[in-house]
Amino acid sequence: MKILVIGSGGREHALCWKLAKSPLVTKLYCAPGNGGIAEVAECVDVKALDFDGILAFCRAAAIQFVVVAPDDPLALGLVDLLEADGIAAFGPSAAAAKLESSKGFTKELCTENNIPTASYARFSDAVAARAYVTREGAPIVIKADGLAAGKGVIVAMELDEALAAIDDIFGGRFGAAGAEVVIEAYLEGEEASFFALCDGETAIELATAQDHKRAFDHDEGPNTGGMGAYSPAPVLDEATRALIMARFINPTLAAMKRRGTPFKGILYLGLMMTKTGPQLIEYNARFGDPECQVLMMRLKSDLLPALIAARDGTLKDVKLEWSADAALTVVMATKGYPGDYPRNTEIRGLDALSDRANVTIFHAGTKREGGRTLATGGRVLNVTATGKTVAEARDRAYATVEKIDWPEGFYRTDIGWRAIERETKALART
Repeated sequence: MKILVIGSGGREHALCWKLAKSPLVTKLYCAPGNGGIAEVAECVDVKALDFDGILAFCRAAAIQFVVVAPDDPLALGLVDLLEADGIAAFGPSAAAAKLESSKGFTKELCTENNIPTASYARFSDAVAARAYVTREGAPIVIKADGLAAGKGVIVAMELDEALAAIDDIFGGRFGAAGAEVVIEAYLEGEEASFFALCDGETAIELATAQDHKRAFDHDEGPNTGGMGAYSPAPVLDEATRALIMARFINPTLAAMKRRGTPFKGILYLGLMMTKTGPQLIEYNARFGDPECQVLMMRLKSDLLPALIAARDGTLKDVKLEWSADAALTVVMATKGYPGDYPRNTEIRGLDALSDRANVTIFHAGTKREGGRTLATGGRVLNVTATGKTVAEARDRAYATVEKIDWPEGFYRTDIGWRAIERETKALART
């Protein structure tokens, strides 16, 4: 089959890396791709939001299946466009992708279907939002309603911070994504990521993961798109996973089907594990980034048939097999991220690391130019390793990170600390 993956980040590199291993794939393309993806797929110079260009390429190259990975093209209806042209595509329709593209839509769906989530209010003007926050006090969570590249959520620990966030959002910081604001009660607990592959009626759970949103060690600094992740997430035991399927995934699929907008694709739950049980922080309509990287490292099954089954509505016949090993990824980002940062700085030493056992470096914001690897984005590399334990995977990942010569980059040094803390306690009890 001729396959096209849409996107240019670390998630897309991981998907291409995995799809390239499928015996069903005769030719793999990625649009637009990046410097690392070019090693496993042919990169096409078409942007993810250039729908006319994507459609023209699919026709010219006789593409048989398209994997739409990022949130923006999903929300804007790329899957709808491709399917209308007779090109099979993986991912939700624009109507179903509202689970991610409108936080207010998701909160209303949760309320209607008794899905556990934080109490909230929606606002379309700053004056009313400021008055509400002043009454409620801090800590409190301020969210731009629409897509904001993972940066539209402000966990405000002080009232002044919350009021400033409201002013920033309504002041245009996130463009059209900030036309409305959702304000939520602050939830105490541990965050975790849960993924289900869905075909509109059936859902099968994927391996669990946990990411690190804050920019700096000890979960300090601003929220980012994610500075690292690991899988599995010990906080999500078997009983909790069954509860999540029963209380979150299945009611959501049923509700979306009743609305006439069945959800097909990856349903990704950001959860807060509170003292009273899991609470939904947000839904995403695609693989997480960097969670996808650790999931692909652990997936033993061929990914492509599962994606096709989700699109075709035949997931009930699919069973995925996962490695018992753990996986951990460390994000290397450009200094200044998630704010302003320099571009086109050179990264040295990657070629010498290409054959390290149990380690894969997924590229996010890179390009190849004149034999050099240049950093072009905020999150740039995902140094990903496997091991019998999370601690072993961590040690392999950081040993590789330390050999990468990139003075303009930075990374957290504590990825996986929660899981490793649990592992250490478990060993002490034996």
